[in-house]
Amino acid sequence: MKNARTIRGLQAAASMLALAAAWQILSWIFPHFLFPPVQDVIVRTIDVLTTGSLLADVLLTAARIFGGLLGAFVFGAILALVIGRSQTIENFVSPVLTFFQGIPALSWVVFAIIWFHGTEFRVLFIMVITTLPAFTFQILDAFRSMSKDLFEMTMSFRPSRWKLFCYLIVPTILPGIFTAWKVNLGNAARVVVVAELVGATGGVGYELMRQQQLFDMAGAMAWTLQLVLFVLVVQQAINMLEAWTLRYRAVSERAM
Repeated sequence: MKNARTIRGLQAAASMLALAAAWQILSWIFPHFLFPPVQDVIVRTIDVLTTGSLLADVLLTAARIFGGLLGAFVFGAILALVIGRSQTIENFVSPVLTFFQGIPALSWVVFAIIWFHGTEFRVLFIMVITTLPAFTFQILDAFRSMSKDLFEMTMSFRPSRWKLFCYLIVPTILPGIFTAWKVNLGNAARVVVVAELVGATGGVGYELMRQQQLFDMAGAMAWTLQLVLFVLVVQQAINMLEAWTLRYRAVSERAM
């Protein structure tokens, strides 16, 4: 198991080094305003991380991502549990969620600018509405994967609703919740940039727009890497939490 993880880590590092090498070769062929050298991008990235005013923009974007995902998760979980208990409600709600899922993020940005005044509320609305359908459908699928035999056996003990929720429903949907967070984290990172490009006065998306106006490719890459690093760190944290929470699965796999 450890050897497999080491091999995967080495392969991932090799692929990223190959990508950096290809970028560096392009910087030798093309002008630096198109493909800045890797060392310039690294220096600019470190500058953002070590400059308080610039790091504040990164943290602002991170807060917007977490706020939007948390709101979408709470509403999505409630909707999924309600839909899972009523076919009639599903017939009404699912088409609406599917319709919302088909609306581009940029359209929601335009709607939010027209409907609302506050910048933070605009961004929060966009983040919630664009990730809500995915959270709902993913948690609903996890809820429906519950074993009928296990459900009937649990009901034979006449548990209270709270015990049924804690001891059967939550363990059943927990793997789906972790998957939903990992999938929606990447989606939220892309959406928040669009929202900040158009409707915000701070954050990574806003800074990317400034770099575009300055025609500063090294700066644009540095700010993009801030978002990529944030997603990688948070995804790794989710993976660690998932491995710890669902550690019983590793025990059962070894037993088999």
